[in-house]
Amino acid sequence: MPKMIFVERDGTRREVDAPVGLSVLEIAHKHGIDLEGACEGSLACSTCHVVVDPDWIELLKEPTEDEEDMLDLAFGLTQTSRLGCQIIMSEELDGLTVALPAGVRNMMNR
Repeated sequence: MPKMIFVERDGTRREVDAPVGLSVLEIAHKHGIDLEGACEGSLACSTCHVVVDPDWIELLKEPTEDEEDMLDLAFGLTQTSRLGCQIIMSEELDGLTVALPAGVRNMMNR
């Protein structure tokens, strides 16, 4: 089974099983990693924002316009920012490394 690495806000690296076909958001929830996902992966918020390790960004599919629009609302946006709900695990992504941003902007809790 493929693995992926989450770098938590305190810098702790957690390697976890990452079943093919699940999103990074689903994988995080499966392993108790603090990645919010307020809209439950429906591409209506930016709370599952992750920062993809630059070594991996080229292997990901290009973000859709909808994802880019949601990323514009993300806290701490970087060149390799993506939404965890939009990255689907594959064998090719075995070892994928993503970091949780320092904070989250939840526009859904107003």
